[in-house]
Amino acid sequence: KNQKTNKATNQMSYILSNNNNNNNINNSPSIPVKLSSNNKEREKYDNLADLYAILKTIEHLEKAYVRDSCTAKEYTPACTKLITQFKTAQSLVGDDFNLQQFMREYRLDCRAAEKRVMVGLPATIQHKIDDPNGSSDTVVVAETVQYFITAMDSLRLNMTAVDQIQPLIVDLYGSLNKIALLSNDTNTKDKIKSWLIILNGMRASDELDDDQIRQMLFDLETSYNAFHAALSSK
Repeated sequence: KNQKTNKATNQMSYILSNNNNNNNINNSPSIPVKLSSNNKEREKYDNLADLYAILKTIEHLEKAYVRDSCTAKEYTPACTKLITQFKTAQSLVGDDFNLQQFMREYRLDCRAAEKRVMVGLPATIQHKIDDPNGSSDTVVVAETVQYFITAMDSLRLNMTAVDQIQPLIVDLYGSLNKIALLSNDTNTKDKIKSWLIILNGMRASDELDDDQIRQMLFDLETSYNAFHAALSSK
């Protein structure tokens, strides 16, 4: 196990010990709880410790970016890598993992990290940051139209598994946030962001049911119309 995982495992052990002492009338001194009794349990808690360490790291990164301790150029790839690592570690924990419950149980006060992994995008992409070397709005608008069409066509072709549709919504939302003309437009982006959060909370193997497919198609078409309306009004 690496140093971060070891440290996170120790912290989790002490937290569980304190939780138990809170329910103990003798309130005896905290003794670390042994988290595992066999290799399978050890692997489970190692994976949970990875999630714990990643969330802590994301929280520190978010605060560093807010305080100008790191640049957008440094923040974006680091955050993207951490979000990817979180999703990978989460898939190893099991289908019953619940982020909010995990954070409560291990007393993780990482609200910025929680929001970041739920959205699934760095803040620089979620809240469009000007890139002097980036594509012009004309090019990005054309790309965004293609992302809208691809997402809607995929749903109509019954590509409804999370690992099929979520990357398309990530691309669409990221592209929308690159368009300066839409910087203050919430009608186009809010529904896309909501679906991104929903999909990021599901397993890769999950599939949207009929009601979800119908609602997502409706929301995509509504956002697409709002997107055209916003561009026409500029």
